Amino acid sequence: MMFDETPLIDGAGSEPEEEPRDEETLEENSDEAEMMPESDEVAHEDRSRRDFMTQILAGSIGAIVGLVPFVAGLVFFLDPLFREKRAVDEEGTGSQSGVAKDSQGYIKLPVTRSALPIGGSPQLVTIKDDLVDAWNKFPNVPIGTVWLRRLASGEVIAFNTICPHLGCSVEYRGSQQDFYCPCHLSAFKLDGQKNNPIPPRDMDRLEIKADTGDEIWVQFRNFRGGISEKVAT
Repeated sequence: MMFDETPLIDGAGSEPEEEPRDEETLEENSDEAEMMPESDEVAHEDRSRRDFMTQILAGSIGAIVGLVPFVAGLVFFLDPLFREKRAVDEEGTGSQSGVAKDSQGYIKLPVTRSALPIGGSPQLVTIKDDLVDAWNKFPNVPIGTVWLRRLASGEVIAFNTICPHLGCSVEYRGSQQDFYCPCHLSAFKLDGQKNNPIPPRDMDRLEIKADTGDEIWVQFRNFRGGISEKVAT
């Protein structure tokens, strides 16, 4: 019996042996595998942060753009409410429209003391003021009339021309040297005292500002009619 004496080649017919791997190489590969998910997570967080900041910036810009017309409209509607009715100068007098009025409500009249004759006839003077509401301004509007008279002492007195009886206008009656109401026949002396029982009180005398030189400043007021008390309206 014959045997094949051809020597077997080592490793023939068996699986090739794996080359040994360096431990450091294995550790590096492991570290890289672990770092890859962390890098993706960091990148995702960065994108989320950028998206969040972008949304905040866009929202802020949108809010500012939306506020511009709102603020403009608010200023337009509220400005008249805060607008000064009149400008007062350093001396406490003056007005933007030319009507001189101080902070206490005294209005400068277009007549001087020296222009009134001492002990002479009463002079009728129209009072003007600036009327202002929330949206409009009406300068130099007549708001009433006064009777002015200069006494022998030089003092100037002023009376509201509205009759304290029922609100008609009191006239000066030269023939009788008195004030007279044609509506209900009320009569008053030149010093304002009632001259018959028809009116419930004397004529309404107005305050005149002192120490104004030749100028006349009057604090104009209207008063309730039909009552004995002098009550401003």
